[in-house]
Amino acid sequence: MPTSRSTTRLNPQRIGTRLELPVPAHALPHRPPRELLVLARRGLDEAADTRIEGLRYSTAHLAALRAAAAVLAARATAAPGRRNRLTSVWTLLVMVAPELREWAAFFAAGASKRAAAEAGIPRVVTPREADDLLRAAEQFVAVVEVALGFSYQPLLEGLAS
Repeated sequence: MPTSRSTTRLNPQRIGTRLELPVPAHALPHRPPRELLVLARRGLDEAADTRIEGLRYSTAHLAALRAAAAVLAARATAAPGRRNRLTSVWTLLVMVAPELREWAAFFAAGASKRAAAEAGIPRVVTPREADDLLRAAEQFVAVVEVALGFSYQPLLEGLAS
């Protein structure tokens, strides 16, 4: 991997059966993976209940970000050294979980649209785009849960306890 002054050379370490990659400490989540996945699921529920498409899009994207952060929390270690330039969660995700590269590229491509929607720019997202992103975020969260060994069982409405 080519390196430059602005990037840190990554040296993966084998910890038990996992391969962990050092990531700048400031980029690591401060919550455990399970908690981040719970927050991601709550975000998906909130997005599904939101009728404003820009808000639905940005909330679903945030849920996917939380799932990506769960992967970082589970697979990355803090790298020694000083803080360097900001790094996208999606870039870090590819470094620690290359099998999620396509997901990272997909969500990274929607980051500017999410920012515009969060800024309240009208008609930046169509209802179809918001619905599609919500479905993609739901799939991504499920993929992350399986990859990290967490199971998720959705509640079935209408069943008596």
